[in-house]
Amino acid sequence: MLKLRLGRYTVWIMCIALFALGVAMHPETFWGWTFTLLPAALATLGLRDRFQPSHAVLRNYPVIGHVRWLVEMVRPEIRQYLLESEDEATPFSRAQRSLVYRRSKGVSSDHPFGTLMDVYGDKYEFIKHAMRPLEAADPKSFRITIGNDQCTQPYSASIFNISAMSFGSLSANAIRALNKGAAMGGFYHDTGEGSISPYHREFGGDIVWELGSGYFGCRDAEGRFDAERFASQASNPQVKMIEIKLSQGAKPGHGGILPGKKVTPEIAETRGVPEGLDCVSPACHSAFSTPLEMVAFIAELRRLSGGKPVGFKLCIGQPWEFMGLVKAMLESGTVPDFIVVDGGEGGTGAAPVEFSDHIGTPMREGLLFVRNVLVGAGLRDRIKIGVAGKLISAFDIATVLAIGADWTNAARGYMFALGCIQSMHCHTNTCPTGVATQDPSRQNALVVPEKAERVRQFHDRTVNALADMLAAAGVSHPDDLKPHHLAHRTSASELRQFDELHDYLQPGELLGAGCEHAFYAKNWGRAQAASFEPATYPASRPNAPWPA
Repeated sequence: MLKLRLGRYTVWIMCIALFALGVAMHPETFWGWTFTLLPAALATLGLRDRFQPSHAVLRNYPVIGHVRWLVEMVRPEIRQYLLESEDEATPFSRAQRSLVYRRSKGVSSDHPFGTLMDVYGDKYEFIKHAMRPLEAADPKSFRITIGNDQCTQPYSASIFNISAMSFGSLSANAIRALNKGAAMGGFYHDTGEGSISPYHREFGGDIVWELGSGYFGCRDAEGRFDAERFASQASNPQVKMIEIKLSQGAKPGHGGILPGKKVTPEIAETRGVPEGLDCVSPACHSAFSTPLEMVAFIAELRRLSGGKPVGFKLCIGQPWEFMGLVKAMLESGTVPDFIVVDGGEGGTGAAPVEFSDHIGTPMREGLLFVRNVLVGAGLRDRIKIGVAGKLISAFDIATVLAIGADWTNAARGYMFALGCIQSMHCHTNTCPTGVATQDPSRQNALVVPEKAERVRQFHDRTVNALADMLAAAGVSHPDDLKPHHLAHRTSASELRQFDELHDYLQPGELLGAGCEHAFYAKNWGRAQAASFEPATYPASRPNAPWPA
């Protein structure tokens, strides 16, 4: 027993012995002070460790037990830089980050000696090339006009834009660089739900104003929607579209949270909230509670904004809820101009781990569902579909365009272009690159002109790469990319085209009685325009068929 205890206390005892040796060597000499003060501090630390009540490891291993916390502190960095493989996604792989860094810096992203991917592994995907490739189209022609017949100010958007990230979650310099890059490259910058800050306006880049459940920038003292304040901001020519955020991929069904330590005077003024207190968005909107009320809210926002495109963003949850919205569109005649599908793999915002890992439909499945419902309801030609969720490369963009998207947004990709190193400190206000912090000294390390140019180059080079890929597939414009152009490996011996892999509804299929897809037919019957709740039948008719 004595031997065991001496083993556990060896370092502590050595510190005490060195302290005694230092005293014996007379502290007035240099070495005397060295062998006195440092061992004395460590011996005192060991005494504290031995009798503190919180950590069993420190009680059993005074002084040396602290090594455990030191190793844990640097573990993510050691793994990221020394141990992880090129394609290990945590959540973005080193290869993905390197691609963004090279493109944003204007460095060649070519690599030698063939692919590093296992082309016979499950889930491998590729674009089928044409025997007669085309000349690559001008990437500047890859524009998407957003705005249906109910909109008087349609907007021409790039096919690859900056997804929603708020001032507050990102620093002022990060917002400046993103917006300046967007202005230079001709693509849009989504504000996130934190409203429009002075830094969004500084360089005049196109803005999509995201309106969350907190109604930041257009709220009254009780946090409810203020039509007058909304109209004042929405009328600004820099604001091109209005996006209602129903849910986000990082934490669907959970309100947004900005810790009080990040709520500076500027953020408080921008959002209209108290300084220094946690800024929490409710999980639900107070301006509407049913599908019909929501489409009426869309019509009101379109009127107040002077006819600008209005749509909404969501991560798909219960299928009948979205279908209820579509039924409300058909019943009321009010149709949004666009829908942005966020995926459960999204994640610039900090979130409870259970929400990040286990709530929310992944983006591709959500996109396919939204595409099918709109087609089946006969509304697809009036509503554009955007997507957001872990899109980095031109191939990432091509896959979602083939499934049914019209355009794409990226958040973390543009963060990498700003210099983000995936340190995973976004929610701590200690971001080492100045991207996700409100600490003035940290964000000053982010040089706006340089990073704005990197944002522009990442956009331009990615869209150029998309043009080259489409040309190789015999396609001249993203609108012409179809499911049969892409293939997915389901096993080592089987490949399937996207049109074989997924079910695609036909125009108007949900409106009659002949929908052959049981999942869509059943949930369409459950959907109600007057409520987000599913329709139910009396107990006397438990087996009655759902109506078309």
